[in-house]
Amino acid sequence: MKPVILLAGLAVAACTHAAADRHVTLQVGNMTCATCPVAVRVALEKVPGVAAAKIDFRSRLAVVAFDPGKTTPEALMKATADAGFPSTLKRGR
Repeated sequence: MKPVILLAGLAVAACTHAAADRHVTLQVGNMTCATCPVAVRVALEKVPGVAAAKIDFRSRLAVVAFDPGKTTPEALMKATADAGFPSTLKRGR
């Protein structure tokens, strides 16, 4: 019975972690070619606490899922800027 309890505990922990993720949308500058989103994604994924980064070349937007206990939107914007792609936090729709 112990393995079942352990698996149930892991499932609860995974759900709790996923619920703790926060999403932000960044408006990204200097993306001039189809390979630029790859560089932006790689820069964002190197930030500790980033769970996922999805970059859209056409809209110049990056949607980033991250753990707010490990990083901040400011750190995400610094990561893109350091990679040559300054970004700002997109507010509203």
